[in-house]
Amino acid sequence: QVQLQESGPGLVKPSQTLSLTCTVSGGSITSDYYYWSWIRQPPGKGLEWMGAITSSGSFYDNPSLKRRASISRDTSKNQFTLQLRSVTPEDTAVYYCARGDELYYTGSDLNRTHDYWGQGTQVTVSS
Repeated sequence: QVQLQESGPGLVKPSQTLSLTCTVSGGSITSDYYYWSWIRQPPGKGLEWMGAITSSGSFYDNPSLKRRASISRDTSKNQFTLQLRSVTPEDTAVYYCARGDELYYTGSDLNRTHDYWGQGTQVTVSS
């Protein structure tokens, strides 16, 4: 059973960089071919795919974030980390890490394409 757990600060000031880490257990982030994704849900809105890092280390991001997001990994700790630069209050959301079996495309059902999810962590951007 694969398990994912998000960790990071719950409050970030505007213009700062948000950093969240996902720790994976029950499976290796380097095995098979999966997309290890970060997904968020702002209050009152739907899920938004932010980006993913593959099992081989390739990175894909959502162009709507205008290159503010990056994802890296620490294979020795079986973790992957999201960094989101220059945050604004509009980045306030519940942030999830999840495992996907295909690359996101506009209109795809994230609940169908991602089989394991973390519980989510609330991040608020406020001064």
